[in-house]
Amino acid sequence: MHVRAVRGYPAVRTDRPGIGGWKGLDWTMGKVSVPQPVVPVHRHGASKSPAGEDAPDRQLSEEHVSIAQNPLSVEVTLPREDVALVTVAGHLDLDTATEFQAHLANQLHHGRRHFLIDLSEVPFMDSSGMNIILRVYQEARSLPGSVHVINPTPAVRRVLDLTGVSITVPISDKPEQALELIDRQQSSGSSGD
Repeated sequence: MHVRAVRGYPAVRTDRPGIGGWKGLDWTMGKVSVPQPVVPVHRHGASKSPAGEDAPDRQLSEEHVSIAQNPLSVEVTLPREDVALVTVAGHLDLDTATEFQAHLANQLHHGRRHFLIDLSEVPFMDSSGMNIILRVYQEARSLPGSVHVINPTPAVRRVLDLTGVSITVPISDKPEQALELIDRQQSSGSSGD
């Protein structure tokens, strides 16, 4: 067993120098470096030789392609014309937040005023995801509209509670409960006019 330490990084125990016991992972210097997958690709604009073989510029080459470790899945359904049920699955973090934001912005653009964000299949959410939820909350309120979080996983619920987001954005167990809340808010708003 070796212990390696580099100034500014914690000491890391390894089975062999430079290898953390798992082939392909380098745990030295306190950082994890995962080798990128190698994917064969065709180069664009290449041609075939007269014999029908790939010309040298058409040969398969190896390129390192970044593949998301935790891809995000976003599905949008419309329980009503002005309500979007946005079902999210996967990690909602800095790497995937832009995709989530694009789906919400698209629904705002198409006139949706109420957003039911189902986080029941999101095992992890960082501040990027919370910021997007709060931004769409502000946009929806100005319409006027609303945002409701549906059935967050325990880890996500804890983050929402600790940051106070759950005080601002209502949390429901099921989409039907959120729709009832929207109906009550609309009927109390129209009776006050």
